[in-house]
Amino acid sequence: MRHKRLGRKLGVVTKHRKAMLRNMVTDFLRHERIKTTDTRAKELRRFVEKVITLAKLGTLHARRQAAEIISDKSVLKRLFDEIAPRYKERPGGYTRITKLGMRRGDNAPLSMLELVEEEYKPRGRKRTKLAPEKKVKTGEPPAGAKSRKKEAAEELGLVQSEEKPTGEEKEASLSEGEAPNETRKEVE
Repeated sequence: MRHKRLGRKLGVVTKHRKAMLRNMVTDFLRHERIKTTDTRAKELRRFVEKVITLAKLGTLHARRQAAEIISDKSVLKRLFDEIAPRYKERPGGYTRITKLGMRRGDNAPLSMLELVEEEYKPRGRKRTKLAPEKKVKTGEPPAGAKSRKKEAAEELGLVQSEEKPTGEEKEASLSEGEAPNETRKEVE
């Protein structure tokens, strides 16, 4: 059972794993991003967060502890002089893992580990505002619109078409003595 076992084996022996992670931390801090598998990115994040927290302390002892992990002196200097001051106010969470999909060949899940900027800038397309939609009254159908069922029934002759009389037809019916539909009341 793996209870309380910290870290991942990554499928390699201990010396190889330590060397690989040291090289990955160094390359990550040099370029501020790295593309690797999901599992390696999750393991790498632990070391990067630890090293940046040490760099924020800025002491000689912290520099020596970070030098055990970072193999390049120029990257170590850059970490303490440029990267750590950016995250002075941030209490942790200096990195972001973004899923990239599957690797061609062995179908391994890939991720991009990158430093979080103070102001998040999305890298996608700019969204444009859509024109406001015209509101249609729900109680009334649009002028001249009939439902499909009514149109089909009229074509088959099942129902007589319910066309509203035009202005001239209304006047003609009123002159004949018929009362308009709106004013006529049925008496029982």
